[in-house]
Amino acid sequence: MPENSRLVAKKEEWARKGRGLLEDGVMRDTRQRSSRLPPGQHKTKGWPVLDLGIHPTVATADWTLTIKGCIEQPVTWDWDAFLQQPQVKSVSDFHCVTTWSTFDNAWEGVRFTHIVETVKPKPEAGYVFFTSYDDYSTNLPLSICLDDDVLLTRSWNGEPLSVEHGGPLRMIVPNVYAWKGAKWLKEIRFMERDRLGYWENRGYSNTGDPWMDDRYAL
Repeated sequence: MPENSRLVAKKEEWARKGRGLLEDGVMRDTRQRSSRLPPGQHKTKGWPVLDLGIHPTVATADWTLTIKGCIEQPVTWDWDAFLQQPQVKSVSDFHCVTTWSTFDNAWEGVRFTHIVETVKPKPEAGYVFFTSYDDYSTNLPLSICLDDDVLLTRSWNGEPLSVEHGGPLRMIVPNVYAWKGAKWLKEIRFMERDRLGYWENRGYSNTGDPWMDDRYAL
């Protein structure tokens, strides 16, 4: 299924024009987080769907997750192996770069810190690159992934993740904009050097901090 080329073109235009920034493309330091809602965001109900128009259907019987790269113990898990990992529940907010946020989302899955403990990154590993079943990709510093609320999540508000929201498994990284949390997760690669992902190569910020209003590469 082809990606939604109109959506991609529109979001690239937003990046060029700095859509959603507070002051004509000027990023302001708002790290004091005096409000739960990041600058330029509005709270919405439910969980809107925004993606590339590709919804890969991956049955749990066919799903695998490969974790490799600059680590001591590469692994490939099938669904049963993933469910055998320690499962935790976490509640966090969700901030989309297109200016909406949802509060108090209840997730269940595996903490990224458990991944780290399992695969044992080498000392030189400083970055993580995520690839999805729709060939989407995104990147993060390893340090961001070590927050306790960063999850490989399989459920939302007590229900299995739907396909349109990235099921059977997606990343949730609450302290960055949601495009950094890859849906339909297929591969995690630990790396020495940073590598830009899909939206980062199309004008979006490489860091994506909502409290810095850090939406675009300016």
